[in-house]
Amino acid sequence: MALAAAALRHLALGARLAPHGRSAAPPLQRLQQRRGLRLSAPAAIQVTVRDALNQALDEELERDERVFLLGEEVAQYDGAYKISRGLWKKYGDKRVIDTPISEMGFAGIAVGAAMAGLRPVCEFMTFNFSMQAIDQVINSAAKTCYMSAGSIAVPIVFRGPNGASAGVAAQHSQCFAAWYGHCPGLKVVSPWSAEDAKGLLKASIRDDNPVVMLENELLYGVPFEMSEQAQSKEFVIPIGKAKVERQGTHVTLVSHSRPVGHCMEAAAVLSKEGVECEVINLRTIRPMDIETVEASVVKTNHLVTVEGGWPQFGVGAEICARIMEGPAFNYLDAPAVRVTGADVPMPYAKILEDNCIPQVKDIVFAVKKALNI
Repeated sequence: MALAAAALRHLALGARLAPHGRSAAPPLQRLQQRRGLRLSAPAAIQVTVRDALNQALDEELERDERVFLLGEEVAQYDGAYKISRGLWKKYGDKRVIDTPISEMGFAGIAVGAAMAGLRPVCEFMTFNFSMQAIDQVINSAAKTCYMSAGSIAVPIVFRGPNGASAGVAAQHSQCFAAWYGHCPGLKVVSPWSAEDAKGLLKASIRDDNPVVMLENELLYGVPFEMSEQAQSKEFVIPIGKAKVERQGTHVTLVSHSRPVGHCMEAAAVLSKEGVECEVINLRTIRPMDIETVEASVVKTNHLVTVEGGWPQFGVGAEICARIMEGPAFNYLDAPAVRVTGADVPMPYAKILEDNCIPQVKDIVFAVKKALNI
């Protein structure tokens, strides 16, 4: 009894309010404050892009029974890239569905399910194969809301790896950011980090419009720091908002997906030479956050765009046009410079492949060209 009474007194003491209505600090915190120790924020954890996507799918399948995943090998095999690892065992055949090798067929099933009120996540093993289903993506999914005067929503996510991988040649290496970014009725997102992947996928699943999510196969196994906030089940990243990954004053680097990492590396190299680059991760291709790019260009007076896709009618070309047409054009001290993939089908030979994809040295060269140094 005496022990119980002592415990109750201890709890009551801890619940008292400190002066001015503030809760009394825990004993360890008070000791740290007396000793002049600073409390640090909870440490971020390392999470791969693959695991971030898996978390997002798991959380949204659990949160909303209308959500389901379908695609080639997504169920019993755990996904071609193990993005859906464990989800079939947890949610069963009705929520995680293996399909035949028929992109037009299962994309059409997914679009119809979305029109009927479900929220499908349609995985393409690579977006190169989405060309088999592009009629469903554009004519059925993207245009239906407009053609029905807003009465039919199509809440669907088309996701999978996009752009160059390694050693898979021309038919498996194409970037479709400009293709799908061209089409009204679609939203198009392109993550770089693990936080991008998780937050954008969750936002895409919850959106009432068709969303194309362009991932990158070479990023799946890359670990990134994930903040405590991003570990929350309610963490989402707003579609249509870019992120400034690095502050700078001399030149603006704008990119999306894997080339954002190349921009960060190039910025580190150039910083040693006294050139400070501001790096912008677009995150969303459509609708594009041109305001963040404009604000940066007004500050740095120079612009370099970086992408893995082909140059003609590309994402970089759109950014340059929008800057030229807007108020930031008057702040440019030199023409904008584009760094893109080579204007050829992707070769198979590694040495040729490396020369077709933007490298750090190419970005450094473009920045020096823009700055005339």
